[in-house]
Amino acid sequence: MNKIVLLTATALGACLWGCGNPQTVTVTVTNPLDAERTGEMIEVPAAQVFQSLDLPDTAHVIVCNAQAQEIPYQLTHDGKLIFPVSVSAKGTEAYTIRQGTPAETDTVAYGRHYPERLDDIAWENDRAAYRAYGPALQQKGEQAYGYDVFTKNTDRLVVEDRYAMELDTAAWAKINALRKAGKKQEADELVRQISYHVDHGNGMDCYAVGPTLGGGTSALMPDSAIVYPYCYKEYEILDNGPLRFTVKLTFNPLVIGNDSDVVETRIIRLDKGSQLNQTTVTYANLSQPTPVAGGIVLHAANAEGYAHNAQEGYIAYADPTTEPQSDNGIVYVGAVFPDTTVQTKVQLFDKPAGDALGHVLGICTYRPGDTFTYYWGSGWSKYGFDTDESWTDYLKAYAKQVRHPLQVTVK
Repeated sequence: MNKIVLLTATALGACLWGCGNPQTVTVTVTNPLDAERTGEMIEVPAAQVFQSLDLPDTAHVIVCNAQAQEIPYQLTHDGKLIFPVSVSAKGTEAYTIRQGTPAETDTVAYGRHYPERLDDIAWENDRAAYRAYGPALQQKGEQAYGYDVFTKNTDRLVVEDRYAMELDTAAWAKINALRKAGKKQEADELVRQISYHVDHGNGMDCYAVGPTLGGGTSALMPDSAIVYPYCYKEYEILDNGPLRFTVKLTFNPLVIGNDSDVVETRIIRLDKGSQLNQTTVTYANLSQPTPVAGGIVLHAANAEGYAHNAQEGYIAYADPTTEPQSDNGIVYVGAVFPDTTVQTKVQLFDKPAGDALGHVLGICTYRPGDTFTYYWGSGWSKYGFDTDESWTDYLKAYAKQVRHPLQVTVK
């Protein structure tokens, strides 16, 4: 991970000069809501910026806010220049872009493929971390359809270190030797020392997925029945920091009604500062309009700990984690829906699947050739969310923001 390089007096002077230089692009951002929006990522067409500055698209630029402070940016795979903005309630802010060498910044959104851990795709930002299961896990026959949640309580990247510790071959050789020697207690203690299921000071994996939608997975629902996608078939990482991680996941064909070759594709992105992943889902070879849902599993340890509101565009759940008697805190899980036609409800299984009772769902109609875009993610009671209400308040505010996006103009 890159070290943070503080903006020096020289760099600040350059930004002050650049923001008054005629050879600049001005990005005006207006907030239509009566609530302040802080650190929200905006996108502008990179080609328009470079053309306006008469620069090749390989040139470096500097982005300044209205206080002439340099802020970080990223160029994305789909031709966007993105950067975080802050705008007061009903306010307008101007940002400027000019040619120059930007200061270094931390990478705060990162992920990768972990072939050493059954083809996991795991990713994180400064707020939360997630995992999607891969083909090697499916080949083992393990049923884990949904997204997994890793809690964290630091803005540092932690997932890479967790995997390195969990998969330490030397440690596992010692564990197996201790077990073979009949030293179970010593072996178990060493397992605890390296396991990412134990909080070593920055969070852990204490979320149960199983044969469910887990932490917010999408699924088609013909005749009100969930058709579970299995683990992804192929992946492509499209963006990998410093401010945005984006991955494309393609799944094996599904049988949906009379359609026997329906292929689901998801583009998942996580931005700096956000608890939620934006996910855009498409279904190729689907011939009929079909209900589609984003869902969160409900567990027996907190059967009534959910909330949902179609009008406000969110579903939420307070998950007591896989060890409710320990000090793991509460994992808050939720999803937000921009589509105002989404309906929300709880749908229970005919019989529990282990400790999973069913799902809280947001459902709308997917039409062939269209897209289903929604946001899903998590928070933790040990990192910014003290109560169930604080989590649902976050989701309500997020839903307002995606339903009333910032208005951006580039000149």
